[in-house]
Amino acid sequence: MFNDIKIGPVTFHMYGLMIAIGFAAALMMCLKRGKKRGLNEDIIYGIFFCAIFGGMIGCRLLYYIVEIPEILKDPSILWNFKNGYVVYGGIIGGALASLIYCRVKKERFLPYFDLVMPAVSFAQGFGRLGCFFAGCCYGRETDSWFSITFTHSDFAPNGVKLLPTQLMSSAGDFLICGLLLLYAGRKPKEGQVAAGYMVLYGIGRFIIEFFRNDYRGSIGVLSTSQIISIGVVAAGVVFYLVMNFRNCKGVTP
Repeated sequence: MFNDIKIGPVTFHMYGLMIAIGFAAALMMCLKRGKKRGLNEDIIYGIFFCAIFGGMIGCRLLYYIVEIPEILKDPSILWNFKNGYVVYGGIIGGALASLIYCRVKKERFLPYFDLVMPAVSFAQGFGRLGCFFAGCCYGRETDSWFSITFTHSDFAPNGVKLLPTQLMSSAGDFLICGLLLLYAGRKPKEGQVAAGYMVLYGIGRFIIEFFRNDYRGSIGVLSTSQIISIGVVAAGVVFYLVMNFRNCKGVTP
């Protein structure tokens, strides 16, 4: 598995390249769909950059929270930025930063929240492809034909057949994006596309965790990500029902 592409004197790292492609594709998707919905293009750009900034902070903060016991043993973890990013923290941080931005700009958040979440899933699909090239977020050992063997990974065990959980996650993220776009086309009530993302992603992440074998922290028999997934799915269901009630009552969120 290759992690770098060299074109003359320039080296492209596949992980970073996939992340960049995902961000760019997500932005273009939001701009195109936002224009059809009459949403403010400047606000979309603002949300995009705030989401990146908030997401980066959220990824790191949630990692610190999850790894408090290990950090107490080895404080050097705090400034080891090669590892230590939790996707859920990025999603939460990005959403909060976008909400604050919309409040500052006096724009309603929910229309943009619904607009952005399918694109977030699309970007995540590319991000997981980046994980595949890097070898992080790897799966359990297997004898199945459905496997990948890394040879030069700094993260996954090399020379061992592993379940390609990165590709499984990527396919799931692209599928979620497609389902959300189809659902959005039916013009659901405000907030319900975003709620759909929370439910679908939470369920998918809960399931994929059973097949992963990289260290992610645990609480009992469940990984920390599975515990968070349960909360996200529950929050998504509640959010969907609340938005349904508020829209039926004619309340403007």
